[in-house]
Amino acid sequence: MADDWRADCLGVLGHPVVKTPNLDALAKRGMLFESAYCLGSNSGAVCRPSRNMFLSGKTYFRWRGPDAPAEDSSFPAVMKTAGYETWHCGKRGNTAIPIQTQFEHNNYINENQERNSGHPGREVTEQALDFLAKRDAKRPFFMYLGYETPHDPRVPTTEDAADYAKQSIPLPKNFMPQHPFNNGEMTVRDEQLLPWPRPEEALRDELRAYYGAMTGLDREIGRLLADLAKRGQLDNTIVIFSSDHGLAMGSHGLLGKQNLYENGMHSPLIFAGPQIPAGKTPALAYLIDLLPTVCGLTGTKIPADLDGVNLTPVIQGKEKQVRDTLFTAYRDVQRAVRDERYKLIVYPQINRTQLFDLQNDPDEMQDLSNDAAMKPIQDRLRGQLKDLQERYGDTQPLSVAQPKPAEFVPPGALSVESSQCEEFGFTALTKSH
Repeated sequence: MADDWRADCLGVLGHPVVKTPNLDALAKRGMLFESAYCLGSNSGAVCRPSRNMFLSGKTYFRWRGPDAPAEDSSFPAVMKTAGYETWHCGKRGNTAIPIQTQFEHNNYINENQERNSGHPGREVTEQALDFLAKRDAKRPFFMYLGYETPHDPRVPTTEDAADYAKQSIPLPKNFMPQHPFNNGEMTVRDEQLLPWPRPEEALRDELRAYYGAMTGLDREIGRLLADLAKRGQLDNTIVIFSSDHGLAMGSHGLLGKQNLYENGMHSPLIFAGPQIPAGKTPALAYLIDLLPTVCGLTGTKIPADLDGVNLTPVIQGKEKQVRDTLFTAYRDVQRAVRDERYKLIVYPQINRTQLFDLQNDPDEMQDLSNDAAMKPIQDRLRGQLKDLQERYGDTQPLSVAQPKPAEFVPPGALSVESSQCEEFGFTALTKSH
């Protein structure tokens, strides 16, 4: 499980710059899900609820407080009960500590130290290799590698940094200097990593480091796969690669993952291993599906109280899909739903919507919400969004009686709300940078 890895950043998908030879090879011999998503977040630190959800198999609406409880239906508990020797290594507290302690072997890294080490992913891989060398060979194993990269700060290996420094780095197709309105989370920590409007050359430098960290992690994953092959275990091991969510990196004028665009919640997802055919599928999937799917692939009993569903029929070619719609959410400020073609994003605090045709506009550059001909589709999606909210336990209204101003003025610019003007007797307002 990578941290902040955009779904489109794989060489096998035709990315113009990033080099991921080991993950490309994994995808070519396995099943690549093209439409896998983090369901969302109740926190600006999206990684935490995302990992809580996939380790519990339940949406974040099911628990009170910031974390999922450690239940018998959690990933480590289920696999341990099934006879697997369970192992974890990652950031402390990146998931609920009680769930992490359900692993038989529970290891932590110093995340900032590792991110600044110049060897992305190395410490987790080293600990994993040590476990494989010393584990009980009589038992099957289940390992969760919670890598710290390519989350910032990003320090690629010297080799990768030099390689990407030589390259001309294109900006995302949907790059904007600034997001056109207030999405409810415009000044969260991630968004303050660069000023507004986004300086193009500074963003290119961020992308160089981002891609370099990805290549470094890909190399470490290659080491792990080579070790499994050397031990004669690779053909007998299911390997899954994903990320807790994506990252904007300049798309739509944003930098972070606190958004419901495709770059925010869309995650890479690859399954490879015995009885998994090679191919790719557009079937809609959640990260919360990982627990029931691993149960399905290994013949382990699936807990009855999960929100995730078993993707095994899709992987094995018996079904084209297990869902026809998919819902995502971010705090109380964003809600979205998509089907095979269209996507509706609702911003409840400002009573604004966006509608995209993902088939013809995968980069979400043309908002169709004001097109009268699209109203039936928009109404249908809004109804489906409400149905999915009810199914997953989300009580957030999709509009408010007194919406907040939709305009976003960056920090440092003069911004006075109209209500404040009236309070102090002013009728005119000047904005300047």
